Amino acid sequence: MKVAISGASGLIGGALIRALQESGHDCGRLIRRAPRNPGELEWHPGRGLAEPTAVEGFDALVHLAGESVAGGRWTAERRRRIRSSRIPATLRLVESLSTIERPPRVFVCASAVGYYGDRGDELLDEDSSAGSGFLASVCRDWEAAAATAATLCERVVILRFGVVLSASGGALPRMLTPFRLGVGGRLGSGRQYFPWIHLEDAVAAILHLLARGEGPVNLTAPETVTNADLTRSLASTLRRPALFPVPRSALLVAFGAMARETLLASARVVPARLLSDGFAYRYPTLGSALRHEL
Repeated sequence: MKVAISGASGLIGGALIRALQESGHDCGRLIRRAPRNPGELEWHPGRGLAEPTAVEGFDALVHLAGESVAGGRWTAERRRRIRSSRIPATLRLVESLSTIERPPRVFVCASAVGYYGDRGDELLDEDSSAGSGFLASVCRDWEAAAATAATLCERVVILRFGVVLSASGGALPRMLTPFRLGVGGRLGSGRQYFPWIHLEDAVAAILHLLARGEGPVNLTAPETVTNADLTRSLASTLRRPALFPVPRSALLVAFGAMARETLLASARVVPARLLSDGFAYRYPTLGSALRHEL
């Protein structure tokens, strides 16, 4: 296949490119400057592709770019950047594809399990409704923007990512620091569900969906765990105590709405479509994922 990827320098994008190239596929990297190396394709979130014909005849475009939602308090400016890096940027990218005769056959766009909002212990699959809150509204509008590619491409796939676990980047290294110092503990009550997936399984799922997926797909592990389960598993794997819970009030003071909708929110998400499609997980349990990474 020939696959173009935005967000190629990120944790998931970089791992996806390596996996595609190891399997003999050709990759184009969407970058925000003039191309200097083979395989680079210039694009800008506010304008789309600089030369749309550069992706003509590609089999797929995987759109992973977006401002981090976990970088700190959601100030008015951060909220603006989170939304603008997703919704208008995706619309401009799709508009670029509408100008060429042979757009990619498959358009794959990232989203997140934040789509479901804070839902307690309700079991959530791809047919569950959207939740409420800032993050849920961003995901809902982002998916709607990606859906505009349906008139151009044969298939549109929406990747609702859980927290992607890898020791090489993302959320896991930030979680490890307090545990390695012996001051780790659950967040709030610890009863909130923590949707997760190992990086290798996330990449393998994307490759699987490039070949046959359509519509929204939950990229989470089949095992659902709570924050308390995560805390115990991290402590056990690292052979460290977990005696210092962080009160909900302290998280809200430090991070405000970001903590309420991410660290403290509960989403018991199951990957119904991947499981029904026979997708085989390499790391189906949290223990196996953490042992491999740590």
